[in-house]
Amino acid sequence: MRPLRAKIDHCNLKGEIMSDMGVQPVGAAAEGAGLTQWQRVADTFTAPSKTFEDIKRGNKSWWLPLIIGAIFTYIFFFAMMQKIGVQQAIDNQIRMDPKAQERMANATPDQREMGAKITTVVTEVAFLGGPVIAMGVVAILSLVLMATINFGFGGKAKFGSVFAVCYYAWLPEIFRAILGTIVVFFVAPESFNLKNFAPTNLGVLFDPVETNKALYTLATWVDGITIWRLVLLGMGIAIVAGTKRSSGYIAVFGWWVLCMLIAVGFAAITG
Repeated sequence: MRPLRAKIDHCNLKGEIMSDMGVQPVGAAAEGAGLTQWQRVADTFTAPSKTFEDIKRGNKSWWLPLIIGAIFTYIFFFAMMQKIGVQQAIDNQIRMDPKAQERMANATPDQREMGAKITTVVTEVAFLGGPVIAMGVVAILSLVLMATINFGFGGKAKFGSVFAVCYYAWLPEIFRAILGTIVVFFVAPESFNLKNFAPTNLGVLFDPVETNKALYTLATWVDGITIWRLVLLGMGIAIVAGTKRSSGYIAVFGWWVLCMLIAVGFAAITG
């Protein structure tokens, strides 16, 4: 009996490790594998609690939201390259920032040329390598939120579950990319604002050059799609952590408010 019991315990431990890594055992389908990734993507928009409950059950695959996000991001980027041009977008950002104009005016021709090349490369790498960079950002965000909901609110969330929640909660961002792509085809190239390319926040009501930098920064943070994502994220981490919804919302919106205040304060100091 003891060898048999030890074998059962070993199998159970192996299954728990595989589940926490987002890898489903071969026999999982026979016991009800839950939703497919396509169903989780669809439910994120129509019944998000179903998606997050499915993640809590151990279905933690997140590669489909990654692929969907990458596709829409690349569509926007290549449309911008064709209709606006990376250099034009960068020139617009300099024109909208008086301090950047001052730095460029004080630079030598060689320094301006080198600065333009570096900025162009950084912009292109940021877009082309976006999915890889995003994975690192999501990993850090997942660690912060896991620690917050577990230690601050008595949750029991695991890293793999929070990581998957972050990717599904990101899905509303595809609408920003869609709107940005539409804007690219209708806006004058010299008016395109790469830092705020989609009309989803209060920043579109203000002139980025004439408006106080702190006020403009605050306006851009009041963003419909961002708030949608935060609501999904708060709901998701509360579900996978087994806490009240209010705890998830407080954790997520608390960090958002802190980051917003830092951004606005920095804009006030440097603006």
